[in-house]
Amino acid sequence: MIFSKTLISWYSNNKRELPWRQTSNPYYIWLSEIILQQTQIVQGLPYYEAFLKQFPSIFHLANAQESQVLKLWQGLGYYSRARNLHATAKYIVDELDGVFPNTYQELLKLKGVGDYTASAIASICFNEPEAVVDGNVYRVLSRYFGIDTPINSSKGANEFKQLAHQLIDKNNPAEFNQAIMEFGALQCKPQNPNCVVCPFQDSCVALKNNRVSELPVKIKAAKAKKKYFNFLVLVSEDNKTVLEKRKEKGIWQNLYQFPLIETEHEVNYETFNQLIKQHHLLKKIPFEVSLYNKDTIIHKLSHQHLYTKFWIVTINAPLANGIPISEVRNYAVPIVIGNFIETFNFQ
Repeated sequence: MIFSKTLISWYSNNKRELPWRQTSNPYYIWLSEIILQQTQIVQGLPYYEAFLKQFPSIFHLANAQESQVLKLWQGLGYYSRARNLHATAKYIVDELDGVFPNTYQELLKLKGVGDYTASAIASICFNEPEAVVDGNVYRVLSRYFGIDTPINSSKGANEFKQLAHQLIDKNNPAEFNQAIMEFGALQCKPQNPNCVVCPFQDSCVALKNNRVSELPVKIKAAKAKKKYFNFLVLVSEDNKTVLEKRKEKGIWQNLYQFPLIETEHEVNYETFNQLIKQHHLLKKIPFEVSLYNKDTIIHKLSHQHLYTKFWIVTINAPLANGIPISEVRNYAVPIVIGNFIETFNFQ
């Protein structure tokens, strides 16, 4: 088909040289795809290189402690990806003798692997003609064909998947899939796409009808919920602090954090000073408290916005169950806490 030939021709002349494009090793491809979910290449590339350096094979990753994986993942967010990455590595090593499934249907059975990732691995590593559909592909197809169906609806997901499958080059699925994603990332960009030099300018419906900025259509997400987090940064006279492991389900599961007091709204010093006196760690212990960040740190997640304050609690006594302040950086923590640790400069 002319569409796929034009696309692959564009790709051969414009593609970026990226390390995972130099291989068909399923471990490398899988690792890159998991890291790049919800992550731009410029941010994800250093993580990809760091993971391969520390875990050069799936056996190394499977034998690691989850805490090691989470620590290396720190800063990427969506930590369930890291937990699923580790669980899947252990499954492939323990149950499949370290051999990756080589079909789309079998890949879908892996934890953390959905339609997009299974299609990418199946096509790039095993030459199976399964079309990938990600944000870039949605954008290219909706504009080129002038499709109004919302891309974040079940109808849209099915419609665009079927269309991509019809267009894919059955003889060269790996090149086609990488080409259409790259085209969306570099040429048919979300803002200010370069339509003047686009190879599809004579056949693009959105360009013809002056609708490039309107497509793709997306249903507006629900308003993010606000939460108010107050972290207690304990500093004792024997240079210890406290980090607690989050065990409950959630995006920060198994990460470490300073003791947390969650409130229904932002609180001032006077109100918080009364709350903190009731905390189990501080009963019958002399302490002083001060607010570290006068401006609330707003940490935006997809479904909630965290209004965060760090309160420095100086304890005029030893901290029996604390950890040495010098070891704080060894723990995997959410990025908002990691940033605080760097700026606070624990000694």
